[in-house]
Amino acid sequence: MQQDYMSPLPGWIIESLKAIKFIDSKHFNVPYGNGAVELVAGRESAIAQILRTVPNKVYKMVFTVGDARNGCHGSMMVEAFAAKEKLQVQFNSEGKGKSKTASFKFKAIADRTRITFFSSFYHTRINDYGSLCGPVLDQVIVYPVA
Repeated sequence: MQQDYMSPLPGWIIESLKAIKFIDSKHFNVPYGNGAVELVAGRESAIAQILRTVPNKVYKMVFTVGDARNGCHGSMMVEAFAAKEKLQVQFNSEGKGKSKTASFKFKAIADRTRITFFSSFYHTRINDYGSLCGPVLDQVIVYPVA
C-alpha cells in the first residue's frame, strides 16, 4: 500500500510513491528462497537500506537480477548504488524466469552507508500492455573484504 507507515519489506526503505512489488515463489519465479521484489516503476521507484559500515573499509555487494516468469520481456537494467560507487546490470528478459548474479566493491565513507536499487526502464507484459512489470531483485548480500 502506498500509505504504509512502516515498510512491508522489513529493513528496506521504499523511496517513492510508486510501487515495489513483493513476489512469492508459489506464484512467480524467485531466484532464491520464498520471496523477492519486482521493480515495476522504473526510475520513479527505488528501495534502499542503511547499513552500519566502518569508514575506509572495503565491502562487496552481491545481488541477483532476473525475471518473475510473468510475461515481462525486453531489455532491463537494474542500477545499484553504495557509497560513491554505482553498477548498472543489464538483463534481457525473455519471460522464462532466468536470473544472473552481479557484484561490485565499494569503500565506506562513513559509519552508515546507504545502498539503493532501482530499475532504469518501464516494462509491460507481453499479453497485457496495461500491467507494469520489471526486473526481480533478490539475494542482496553485503560483506567486508579482507
